[in-house]
Amino acid sequence: MKALIAGAGIGGLTAALFLHRAGVEVEIFERADAVRELGVGINMLPHAVGLLAELGLMDDLDAAGIRTRELIYANRFGQVVWQELRGVEAGHAVPQVSIHRGRLLGLIHKAVIERLGQGIIRTGCRVHGFAQDERSVTVHLSQGGRALQAGGDLLIGADGIHSTVRATLYPDEGPPIWNGVMLWRGATRWPKWRDGRIMAVAGGNHAKFVFYPIGKDPDDPAMRLTNWAVMARSRAPQAGRFTLGDWSRPGKLAQVLPFVRDRFRLDYVDPAGIIRATGAFYEYSNCDREPLPRWSFGRVTLLGDAAHPMYPVGSNGASQAILDARSVAEHLRTHGTVEAALGAYDSERRPPTSQIVLSNRRGGPEGVIDLVEARAPDGFDDIEAVASYEEREQVVRGYASLAGFAPNTSRKAERRKP
Repeated sequence: MKALIAGAGIGGLTAALFLHRAGVEVEIFERADAVRELGVGINMLPHAVGLLAELGLMDDLDAAGIRTRELIYANRFGQVVWQELRGVEAGHAVPQVSIHRGRLLGLIHKAVIERLGQGIIRTGCRVHGFAQDERSVTVHLSQGGRALQAGGDLLIGADGIHSTVRATLYPDEGPPIWNGVMLWRGATRWPKWRDGRIMAVAGGNHAKFVFYPIGKDPDDPAMRLTNWAVMARSRAPQAGRFTLGDWSRPGKLAQVLPFVRDRFRLDYVDPAGIIRATGAFYEYSNCDREPLPRWSFGRVTLLGDAAHPMYPVGSNGASQAILDARSVAEHLRTHGTVEAALGAYDSERRPPTSQIVLSNRRGGPEGVIDLVEARAPDGFDDIEAVASYEEREQVVRGYASLAGFAPNTSRKAERRKP
């Protein structure tokens, strides 16, 4: 069996590793002229880390990233709204890993090259469409101005939010949907906070500030490569100013600083200070697409952002793509036909990811700080008087259950009051 994969991102490359393990031949087509280690911070949740560990990548993850020990949600004054242990400390068999996206992509890419061979990825190769019959699928490509074709038993569209494969299956869908919220993101060396393994999200409906370490500093144990992000509704007219879904658009200080300057009072970082210290950073329009009624059509299916692009809250985009990757490989290994396997993969993965897309539109687990800010915009003396533990728990852990990374129920969660 041979699988053709459109896209050499985290989802496409991880799918290649799982397919190779299942005995499936793979060929990958990437529109960029190289697989580059771009981006800033990303969180890998335990259910996805466990799958990468299955592929023998745990040591590489530990070398490149940080085992996140604790998550804190706070208001803009730094008052704790919710805090909980994460990863191994929360009862999982494997950690949550915070890591630079480029380093994560790089270590997966390295494993693909070592195990499948250098020529397995065809870069500078744009997918234009496909045709299929009862025996095979043919992909129409171009590379360096030349029209090409490639044949295989199935095609996986892992080509992102602007997926050509998805557009071929749903030609009338249109562009991604923007909700008017902008995300600014960057990473820089910064003094570690406490043990250097804490992720914090502060703010509320006006703006949120995210802070977490993503790598150790080899020259100074007191420093960390630290990721920050600001998410806020844009005040300026944006129509036609940018391409939706572009993660690499440079950010501007004049646009992001008004959302954090003189508003946040956090004891672990001055948001304006770390933003100014970063140098180059990026902006992203917070967009997604409507959940689809179907991913798999015969010998063709979708995976990752091509299947379920979602707002970047809850640390779930890349993690869900990795879950997709293992699922499709396992169904191809255990089902008698490609069509049956892709249908079973669709049935398993599409419903839960559709629910995550919709939950992320409502704020995901970070909605707990929106809830508290709406009720106590000027802070509080007693969080229990604002929102009960049970109400806050339902927001945060209800999302964890939905997304599939709820802590081990055999270890009773500690009820922690800030």
